[in-house]
Amino acid sequence: MFFLFISNTDLAAEPGISAAGANAEALPLTSAADADVIRFGRPSAIDCFPMDPEGHPTPAVITRAAVVSADIPVAIVRAGSIIPPEPPYVELGAQGGKDPRKCPSVPDARKIFERARLLARNCTRRGEKVMLAESIPGGTTTALLVLRALGHDVMVSSASRVNPIRQKEKVWTDASARAGIKMGDLRGYPLKALEELGDPMQSAVLGFITGSHNETQVILAGGTQMLAVAACLRALGDDRPITVATTKYIAGDPSSSFASLASALEAEVYAAPFDFSSSPFKGLRDYEDGYVKEGVGAGGSALYAAWNGVDISEVIRVTNSIYGEITASPIK
Repeated sequence: MFFLFISNTDLAAEPGISAAGANAEALPLTSAADADVIRFGRPSAIDCFPMDPEGHPTPAVITRAAVVSADIPVAIVRAGSIIPPEPPYVELGAQGGKDPRKCPSVPDARKIFERARLLARNCTRRGEKVMLAESIPGGTTTALLVLRALGHDVMVSSASRVNPIRQKEKVWTDASARAGIKMGDLRGYPLKALEELGDPMQSAVLGFITGSHNETQVILAGGTQMLAVAACLRALGDDRPITVATTKYIAGDPSSSFASLASALEAEVYAAPFDFSSSPFKGLRDYEDGYVKEGVGAGGSALYAAWNGVDISEVIRVTNSIYGEITASPIK
């Protein structure tokens, strides 16, 4: 099963933090729109297709292509999104994440964690594979905050072509000062780190992992955001095998610490070898130049498709086809 956790953090409203949406008003609704795209091919939550400010499409279009090509079963988990998605979903009863520079960002982190644990107990079985993906604008910055609180002196990736490192460092400075902590002060307290600095998606995915059967193979579909969850898992003393399925764009991102952090956390990495250089659409070709990179489980969906016997070349072909239909018939 492919689980998509949709969420929100108020940090996404900070100009320059998130490249998940060109429309500032629609940005907080992006995660619900991504869920719509995966299930229906088009958003219902907003009246435009999710794009970054330069017009590059959400990676949900890639995940949609994999889902269609390989008949991937999808479950949507609402973990603090501003609005619900159109498709059926599981509700965790989470509030959206607050701005950690102003107050604790996820005061109900423990409640979210426990509810997700219960969900996992009811829907994972011995020997199964489950893939956990996310959609949360601004989530790489909350990942940085949690990683720093746990003692990892790293830098996260960005959906922008140019990683806004200086801005993210300023957020860490301000948020850690508000919380009264320094790097590593919450090393043994991952749930406290999530309460003070994280986002609801992290709490939900962490709870789901720990609630899964010990012999369930868990694959985290994402980049440094999912490595932040893996860091929380290790901080809990859980040493189960973890695979992070991402894209070549994240695995090779020179502005982030993805590779070294994955190694430190003993996480196996799958990097989907997408190649959109021959795409007829500039929005997709630009993925090769460092735009967007990952999200909505794009890399993981390619791995899931391979499990079902569908080659990544077919996922690429169908991505072009779906995006062509979208651009030929705009959302109304």
